[in-house]
Amino acid sequence: MRAAMARVLEARAAQRRARIVAALAEAGVAAVIDGEAVVASGRGLVALWWRDLAFREAGRGR
Repeated sequence: MRAAMARVLEARAAQRRARIVAALAEAGVAAVIDGEAVVASGRGLVALWWRDLAFREAGRGR
């Protein structure tokens, strides 16, 4: 039972990471999944992050 729950949780986490990468790509930011992390890069990324609430919430609730 625990193994099944762990697989479900990992699948959800993987889906969330994929949604975040997709949302970042829509915003014009290069992003990749590196293990359990989403790595984003691009010029002005920090400024965009703080200026745009929708950008900060990218991938959440999609």
